Amino acid sequence: MKILIISQYFWPEVCPLNHLAVGLKNKGHEVVVLTGMPNYPGGSFFPGYSFLSPRKETYSGVKVIRVPTVPRGKNNRLFLMINYLSFAFFASLLSPLYCKGRYDLIFNYQTSPITASLPAVLLKRIKKIPMFLWVQDLWPDSLEALGVVKNRVFLKFIEKFVRLVYKNSDTILVQSKGFVSSIKKILGDVDKDIYYLPNWADDIYCPRNMVDAQKKLDDIPKGFVMLYGGNVGKAQGFDVILKVMLKLKSYSELHLVIVGDGSELDWLTKQVALYDLSRCVHLLGRKDQKLMPFYFAASDILMVSLKKSPLFGITIASKLQAYLASGKPILAVLEGIGADIVREAKAGFVVTPGDAEQFIDVVERILKIERKDLEKMGVNGRHYYETNFDYILLLNKLENWFLEKCYR
Repeated sequence: MKILIISQYFWPEVCPLNHLAVGLKNKGHEVVVLTGMPNYPGGSFFPGYSFLSPRKETYSGVKVIRVPTVPRGKNNRLFLMINYLSFAFFASLLSPLYCKGRYDLIFNYQTSPITASLPAVLLKRIKKIPMFLWVQDLWPDSLEALGVVKNRVFLKFIEKFVRLVYKNSDTILVQSKGFVSSIKKILGDVDKDIYYLPNWADDIYCPRNMVDAQKKLDDIPKGFVMLYGGNVGKAQGFDVILKVMLKLKSYSELHLVIVGDGSELDWLTKQVALYDLSRCVHLLGRKDQKLMPFYFAASDILMVSLKKSPLFGITIASKLQAYLASGKPILAVLEGIGADIVREAKAGFVVTPGDAEQFIDVVERILKIERKDLEKMGVNGRHYYETNFDYILLLNKLENWFLEKCYR
């Protein structure tokens, strides 16, 4: 098959789509990716990229076509909106010219924003081929949950646009089973094939030796390391996390290490300085993805956190799969499906989002647990990952859905 993938985000930005595109290519399919100029999450173009170039690249045998994109900037809602609209506009305008010829199907990676699905809908109509939509974020729920948009009229308008995207998709894939009811509600009486396709972790995430990792890294503190790796944004609830660390700063062996970048990093840096938390809270910034497994291995427990919200309760945070794959115990400040996974896997500890006192109690309990018991939780998590999120298993499912839709 010749598959056209449309996504605002792609390599060298980190997302599951990179692995998926190469996997389909390795199965013998011709894969073309239409995407923007990489600038997430830092807000500026990656080295070697600009507004207009390079227009064409190859990534592990996958042909990559890029359209002009205005960078999202940092902590600037205006530039973020322009970034979203610039990809939607240029990809819609240029895709008929850049993506000529025959394709068997379109695969749209639908994370925020939903506007990035517009070029996929237009090309589907022009080429009259099946379109698969892989829903990573629910819209307009995401906007409402983060407080980005409160105007009910505007939210209703966005919901109508979302319904248009869903209606034009031949098959809808969801990263969490909790998304299904929301999607059906927006679709109304329109019947669609909806399948569960969770994210997986890159192959680089696997159990590694902590000693070897500590030798490779020079910025991991000595003591008990609780590590958060990923986007530093509003959804993660770092205000509560800082309150917890303020209460626990007397534990000299405890260190919270944050590896990542995002809209809240500047605020977080100022708060750490303001409350004199630099001894126990370490902000390492963004690191090369290839180093992340070593940071995980050099840590005692991995933390994932999302604010209390109906939306986040039905979302599987993508870093959860990477944590499970790494074979490390997990501290999950989550509710709903994400929390259920950690409990079912017996892979760590669960804290109710927003409950600072419970958070403190759990961390104090973790500090008293024997290392062999923590290691057993990590082994449990890895086993759960292999059973439920195996990349080859999920890729085979996706390929079968493609074949059924294209050749039935």
